[in-house]
Amino acid sequence: MATGQWSQKRCDEKTAVVQAEMDRMTKLPAHSNYATHRMRVLNKILHLISIQRSSSQDEELELLFSGLSL
Repeated sequence: MATGQWSQKRCDEKTAVVQAEMDRMTKLPAHSNYATHRMRVLNKILHLISIQRSSSQDEELELLFSGLSL
């Protein structure tokens, strides 16, 4: 497997972490700019996890995760 490509187990673990964070964000006020932005980023991560990614998309996914500090 090439560097940067995720195994299915790792994707499942990351998806669970993202879902938990999304649950946490739904408890914040709906008008919160922080929560709205973070939900957009989390949705982007879920989208990238769910598709067959190019190497640039793998890099984007890694950057998104590192930026969120999950």
